[in-house]
Amino acid sequence: MRVLRAVARRPLGALCLGWLVLLVLACVAADWLAPYPPLGQDLAAVYSGPTGAHWLGTDQLGRDVLSRVLHGGRTSLLVVGLALVVHTVLGVLLGLVAGYRRGLLDRVLNRVNDLLLSAPAVVILLVVLAVFPHDEAAAMVTLGVLSSAGLARVVRASAIRVRDEPFVAAATVAGLGPARVLARHVLPAVAGPVVSLVSLVAGSALLVEASLGFLGLGVQPPEPSWGGLILDASQAIYRQPWLLVPTGGVVALTAVACALLGDVVRAATDDRVTGEQLSWRRMRTRVVPAAREPSERDAVLSVRGLTVRLADGTVVVDGVGFDVAAGQALGLVGESGCGKTMAVSGVLRLLPPGATVSATALSFAGQDLLGLSERAMGGVRGSGIGYIGQDPVAGLDPLFTVGDQLAETVRRHTRANRRITQARVVELLRAVHLPDPAAVMAKYPHELSGGMAQRVSIARALAGEPRLLIADEPTTALDVTVQAEVLDLLRELRDRTGMALVLVTHDWGVVADTCDTAVVMYAGQVVESTDVEQVFAAPRHPYTEALLAANPTAAEPKTRLPVLPGAVPPPGQWPTGCRFAPRCAFATDDCPSGPVESTSDETGVVFRCLHPRNPVGARR
Repeated sequence: MRVLRAVARRPLGALCLGWLVLLVLACVAADWLAPYPPLGQDLAAVYSGPTGAHWLGTDQLGRDVLSRVLHGGRTSLLVVGLALVVHTVLGVLLGLVAGYRRGLLDRVLNRVNDLLLSAPAVVILLVVLAVFPHDEAAAMVTLGVLSSAGLARVVRASAIRVRDEPFVAAATVAGLGPARVLARHVLPAVAGPVVSLVSLVAGSALLVEASLGFLGLGVQPPEPSWGGLILDASQAIYRQPWLLVPTGGVVALTAVACALLGDVVRAATDDRVTGEQLSWRRMRTRVVPAAREPSERDAVLSVRGLTVRLADGTVVVDGVGFDVAAGQALGLVGESGCGKTMAVSGVLRLLPPGATVSATALSFAGQDLLGLSERAMGGVRGSGIGYIGQDPVAGLDPLFTVGDQLAETVRRHTRANRRITQARVVELLRAVHLPDPAAVMAKYPHELSGGMAQRVSIARALAGEPRLLIADEPTTALDVTVQAEVLDLLRELRDRTGMALVLVTHDWGVVADTCDTAVVMYAGQVVESTDVEQVFAAPRHPYTEALLAANPTAAEPKTRLPVLPGAVPPPGQWPTGCRFAPRCAFATDDCPSGPVESTSDETGVVFRCLHPRNPVGARR
């Protein structure tokens, strides 16, 4: 019912659903709604156009077209529904069983599907009609069987993906039988592709049924059917062309409505995660106006009061602020779930659909990023601000070589010809210390090692010669040796080009080795901001102190490594007062009483704590 209401709220969904429901009800109630009997003749009004007596005109025998369309729809829609039932039940059943059970049964069912897909559907339908003359039901059942192979393949692929999910394993361990697991846990996960394909088959089946009637292979005159009505109209095309409008129009509109409704239902199914309609307008991050404050003039990037909300209103980044100067490296530190990646995504205005970003100041090189249009913001990304993602291989298109992808980025920023572009790609690969650039350019992403893929990602980020490079966990998936090489490369590039660097990480070793400033985040907020030497020497916030104590590289041999108790509270469940108070060993009764504001001390350290560690003349 939630999906149905979501479909009805969409104009296109309401229009398609309304047309189909109205048409089905009208055809079912044709005995009461039709103004004339389907075989009743009015020889005084042969081939009349729309009149008060005959709203859609009459045919060659003076029979009312509206009445015949309504009565013919009962026959056409019934056999189409029969084909859909066979198609859906057989396709879903075979796909679920093959994808969930696998093994010999999967191989046998796959061969059956291959046989059905390779069979010439038109020839088989003609053979069936030759054996069962004018039996549309037999023909449409055959069509449902033949078309079920495509649906079975799609369902099988989705079932294979879902069967390995932890919740399916948990349901099996809990004692649920295969039938219950398939119906309760696997089937809902494949509903989207099923609805989409069934809607397309519905339109196709309707066109097949109309074609059979048009060829005289279906219901025989004088009994009405939509295909037969189109045949009658085609024979009178020169005398009364209007006949094609009501007869062919109802078939075309119904087929289009079926196809569009499937897309709307699938979109509504996907939107249950966000609770908001997904449309092209929401695919771009929305900017929320806020009271502005001046930013740091010397900073390449200046952020004040950055707040990010998801489509359901949940705040994931709350009032974050920091500055990055040219040639400076800033480290965003914190556990997973603290909002580090969402903060830099908010700076780039690349957030999940429906998310909103606001800030009192968000400027890059003197430009107000929140005031830029999406087109202008696209010009900043890549050429002004470069980005390196967490998974370098996933960030590369597996269908294109490294050279093609780098050349595409270079052409986007330089508009250079092919020769200059190729030379620039070689230059970029050499800049990231990849040997034999020509060989690397010819490789596909799956042929690269983790370190090579990361270097290619860095090269692509440098293609636009950005003034700021944001690297989100650039060394997480790499071994220690490659991590050191990548960090050395980033330092070298920063020193050589003078670009600013923002490193998102949870590794204090990376911060100590690469960064000048450390910004510690917890539960969507900045809890401490200071230079790297100061944060290691005298951390102010208990969370920073706890993170440093849990750092394995600083542990004493043969001693137990301190563990930070608990976990970061998820967005929407943040405490009212100090968000770290439930995990803090130094929390007092005043910590959870109300929001804690940022404080700075005489050394310039900014922290968010009522009882700071290593205090030095703190002031508001």
